[in-house]
Amino acid sequence: MTKPMNRRIFLRGLGGACVAAPFLSSVAEKAAGAQVAAPKRLMVMFTHYGCITTKFFPTKTHGALTAADLQSTTLKHLAPYVDKLLIPRGIRGMNEWTAQMQRGQGNDPHTQVVGSFFTCQPVTPNSNDPFSFDNATKFNAKPIGASLDHVIAKQLSKDGTPLFLRVGNRNDSPQSAISYSGKETSYPGLGNPGDVFKNLTGLFGNSGPMTPDTYAAVKGKSVLDLVKDDLDTLERFDMSGNDRMKLEAWKELLDSTGTIVSGAACSADTATALGATQMNVDKVKPGGGGSGDVLGAKVTDTLDAADVYSNVAVLAAICNYNPVTFLKYPGSYVFSSLGLNTEAHSLSHRIGNAGMTGTCVNGVIDMLITIDDYYTRKFAHLVELLNSIPEGDGKVLDNTAAVWMQEMSDGNAHNLNNLPIIQAGSLGGYFKTGWAVNVEDGSAALSNGKSESACTDGTSNMVNGTTQSTGTDSKIANAPVNKYYVNLMNAMGVKAGADGYAAATAAAGQGEVVNFGMYDNTADFIGGGTKPAKINSPGGFDALKAGSA
Repeated sequence: MTKPMNRRIFLRGLGGACVAAPFLSSVAEKAAGAQVAAPKRLMVMFTHYGCITTKFFPTKTHGALTAADLQSTTLKHLAPYVDKLLIPRGIRGMNEWTAQMQRGQGNDPHTQVVGSFFTCQPVTPNSNDPFSFDNATKFNAKPIGASLDHVIAKQLSKDGTPLFLRVGNRNDSPQSAISYSGKETSYPGLGNPGDVFKNLTGLFGNSGPMTPDTYAAVKGKSVLDLVKDDLDTLERFDMSGNDRMKLEAWKELLDSTGTIVSGAACSADTATALGATQMNVDKVKPGGGGSGDVLGAKVTDTLDAADVYSNVAVLAAICNYNPVTFLKYPGSYVFSSLGLNTEAHSLSHRIGNAGMTGTCVNGVIDMLITIDDYYTRKFAHLVELLNSIPEGDGKVLDNTAAVWMQEMSDGNAHNLNNLPIIQAGSLGGYFKTGWAVNVEDGSAALSNGKSESACTDGTSNMVNGTTQSTGTDSKIANAPVNKYYVNLMNAMGVKAGADGYAAATAAAGQGEVVNFGMYDNTADFIGGGTKPAKINSPGGFDALKAGSA
């Protein structure tokens, strides 16, 4: 004989069943067929001094990519994820330094480049003397606006700031700093992964690891299964036909919506699987301001210190700690663990010092390829982690844009056209993946540059960086990087104000972003902001969007 139950007990019990379904948001929304969207994330890895472009880029510059397209390149470590890669080609960064003041300001080949890289704003104080060693203009000039990470974070991050990690914990000067919260205001971020890790463990450490029910839901088990016992108990009570119909309706609703999960597992088990553990974090020996080898120092047999930063960053993404994460590798680094004894900046100049002309270091091209290979493996490790955690119907990577951006194209030429940009993940289906896309003209035969035109066995032992002979012809691959940043902002859901620029807050936004930066023509930077602000080509690159031809 069933036990009678009044309406109040029924409703209270049914309400408890609803509370026990933590992954349901609004019942009304779900009843209307709405789904919980997975979190969107932007993760940027930034490295200095460009690369050997002739070995880095695949031969195919526009079209669907295969693993075979990557096998003979530096990007071979990304071959397992080729269907989730996007290689935007033909893009130029802003504010290029040239010896003849043809493009950009005259401050410094690095200061003005990094200051403008994610801001697309001039640096101040300005110099029109490319060979001046004035301390203020060469070494300490800073951009006059905020960088991309802060523009996005102001709308989307809980405290309005990005998660900015200095890999190796090296202090940045204006010659290497890329993150600015506002005019002339550099943002140091965090240099020790432990600072982030201790905050993350608080998300799942106070109450212990994830409960079995929550873990089961994250793995895709129906919420109906999780609350089945509660509903079975309710069914055993004596109730009216109308109430029983309501209960059946609840079960049907839970069954149709209960498998929709917005986030992946933020738990101690996930942290362990990612290698984001207290043991690994504790073994990272921050490098401070010195030049000692930190990144290559072994933490475990297969993991180095740089990987630990990535591990913690991915855990932070999974825990929805911050939707905007930048991982910045240090400049002027000595990769002694790779068998190199000269710091990377001097090697990129090919001559073993920061000068612009001189005799090539013997074997320098192979040394630079070794560094490029190292960075590719670090990015592949980041991609592998993001692709290892299920989320909804796919993986965390599918809801992320993981982007590797480099300060310049060729390190000797210091050219900003033909930028090496590698993206993994479609950011929730916004971007086309599995493709190289030449956004400038769609040509499948874009030049890969001339990085091996000097300092290669059998060629001249002299090199002159001021002629930019190892770069890419300045007449090609000039589509402004501003437009790619517009794509990233819109994919993340950033809203624009009436002027088409990202609004200060999401509430003030009115539509899609169409403008970013002060200028999108590198020649406009000459003079350091004396020309009126002008964006010649507003909007993003349609060719990078999913579904584009």
